Amino acid sequence: MIKPIEKVIDLGDGRTITIETGKLAKQADGSVVVKMGNTYLLATVVSAKEAKEDVDFMPLSVEYKEKFAAAGRFPGGFLKREARPSDNEILVSRLVDRALRPLFPEDYHAETFVTINLVSADTEIMPDALAGLAASAALAVSDIPFHGPISEVRVGRINGEFKVNPTVSEMENADLDIIVGATFDNILMVEGEMDEVSEAELLEAMKIAHDAIKVQCKAQMELAEMVGSTEKREYNHEENDEELRKKIWDATYDKVYEIAKAGNPDKHARKAAFDAVRDEFIEANYGEEDEIPTNLIHKYYHDVEKEAVRRVILDEAIRLDGRKTNEIRPIWCEVGYLPGPHGSSIFTRGETQSLTTVTLGTKLDEKIVDEVMIQGSDRFLLHYNFPPFSTGDARPARGVSRREVGHGNLAHRALKGMIPDEFPYVVRVVSDILESNGSSSMATVCAGTLALMDAGVQIKKPVSGIAMGLITDPKTGQYAVLSDILGDEDHLGDMDFKVTGTKDGITATQMDIKVDGLSYEILEKALNQAKEGRMHILGKMLETLSEPRNDYKAHAPRIISIKIPKDMIGSVIGPGGKIIQEIQATTDTTITIEEEGNYGKVSISASNLDAITAAENKVKAIVAVPEVGEVYKGKVKSIVPFGAFIEILPGKDGLLHISEIEWRRLEKVEDVLKEGEEIEVKLIDIDQRTGKLKLSRKVLLPRPERKKDNNK
Repeated sequence: MIKPIEKVIDLGDGRTITIETGKLAKQADGSVVVKMGNTYLLATVVSAKEAKEDVDFMPLSVEYKEKFAAAGRFPGGFLKREARPSDNEILVSRLVDRALRPLFPEDYHAETFVTINLVSADTEIMPDALAGLAASAALAVSDIPFHGPISEVRVGRINGEFKVNPTVSEMENADLDIIVGATFDNILMVEGEMDEVSEAELLEAMKIAHDAIKVQCKAQMELAEMVGSTEKREYNHEENDEELRKKIWDATYDKVYEIAKAGNPDKHARKAAFDAVRDEFIEANYGEEDEIPTNLIHKYYHDVEKEAVRRVILDEAIRLDGRKTNEIRPIWCEVGYLPGPHGSSIFTRGETQSLTTVTLGTKLDEKIVDEVMIQGSDRFLLHYNFPPFSTGDARPARGVSRREVGHGNLAHRALKGMIPDEFPYVVRVVSDILESNGSSSMATVCAGTLALMDAGVQIKKPVSGIAMGLITDPKTGQYAVLSDILGDEDHLGDMDFKVTGTKDGITATQMDIKVDGLSYEILEKALNQAKEGRMHILGKMLETLSEPRNDYKAHAPRIISIKIPKDMIGSVIGPGGKIIQEIQATTDTTITIEEEGNYGKVSISASNLDAITAAENKVKAIVAVPEVGEVYKGKVKSIVPFGAFIEILPGKDGLLHISEIEWRRLEKVEDVLKEGEEIEVKLIDIDQRTGKLKLSRKVLLPRPERKKDNNK
């Protein structure tokens, strides 16, 4: 048996994380197993020895996969094997990718594949908080160039106390849930959701996370020394022409600076102006017969653009579209634009536009979740679509991208806490991005809020969102925090920071930091400036619709919920579902029943209130307990020589004796009653031993007067 090399990380409260290498997957460039309790993650990394031609970026692929066998379960479906990645697997892959990608050398362009498999699962330990550590540790023990290590941890706040990597049970009571990725020195990534916390509380959680990450990074450094993998491979993935670089810089920088300084709110016009400077340089320096080094020219000119735009912001406080650093682009909103959906809105901020719809459904519309670690159902769904035409791109749309899953998840986290408690509907929000130039996910949050209010959903509070940016100069210490960033500012900047919240606090955040040494003071300023921007945007939204509509749209389904005794659920359903199916068929409703503690929750939905009322009365009649002295309208179920059996409540029959039909003496029951006839009867007695019901009709009829005897 091979003895692995191990490093143990003490979390300080009896819990440990073990990193093991040298035992599994030894043909990969780097492989580790990270263990915490019964949760085991196998992470491998393989990088090509050479880069492909004309590749000037980092072709990194991160795949996180949960094996059903890890939890002793079979996959669903006919194939009974793992198939396409779930949304959760995509989101974890993105978390790891966002922390790793900035730390590869800028000139390293070899295809690199990071694979993380959950091979053993502990129901109380969430593997997503260990995936970043596993990926980084695999890189640490490899010879792949990497400016790490990094790690990621979850911080939850349970009953007012912060805890690193809490259990699944503990997180059920958390009001803050974030995952932070960082190196030993700098925070790189933050993602999470909160229950309206303050900016100061979020910063405190980030600091606690970073302290824990430093310990995990140090452990990886020590593991690399134990393995002897501190020497990284040599590579040469770029051929540069410094003379051409200087020539382009000298010829174009001042022109680009002036275009950026002029400020133009039209994205396409700005791009055309910048491209014209590059094309002018090519035309002035190359003839028709010359071989033009197009790739190098584009690369060096991009560097000129980036530096010029950044300097204009830092030196002149002027942004690409002419705004001030804290200025929000013009906003216009509209609700009820679409007549078909149950709620709709348009939210437009500058050149970013979301058309969002809300659909209300019943329990039958719930999303069934059947994953390795998570089983259950979702009653609030949010889907985000980003078609190519939104940015003017001429290319086909092929399925749902990872970006769409990630942006939709951020908006989902922002809004889900505002759905009313005990809300009977299943809700689906769909955001279609029609234009994009900066933070379409935040436009989705704003449009989602308005569409929910337009649908008549009585949300707890409206939520708005904003994307922030940062430009820094480490040499001079200059920095500028940018509110409501453009797409170009995201690309050229040092931080992309999205934050959503109500007037009372933050509900979700996503942060990617691309620069070293970002202080908490700058982060605090960014958070406070973001709050000002959020409040401005929220004010514009509320000018359009200040509160949820009083009622649902006329064509929206109507739902009521009633509680019944748990032991009566079977009576409502009936043998083989006969009774509930009959109620649905006769009233044109949809009825679902689920257990909630000691009760059964019966949800009745239909397109009109009369149908719901009819079904509700039938259900209540089934669960009603017969009471002596009450009058019931019943149906004659059968006739026998000694009387008739009357169904006074669904499934509850009583005997109407022939002597109780009328005051006069009857020879035959059929002289008065017919099967199927509805009559009023009174419950006059319940046999305490057998529970049989005794009914009377005659007591509800006027008693005839006795004839007087004239002979007396």
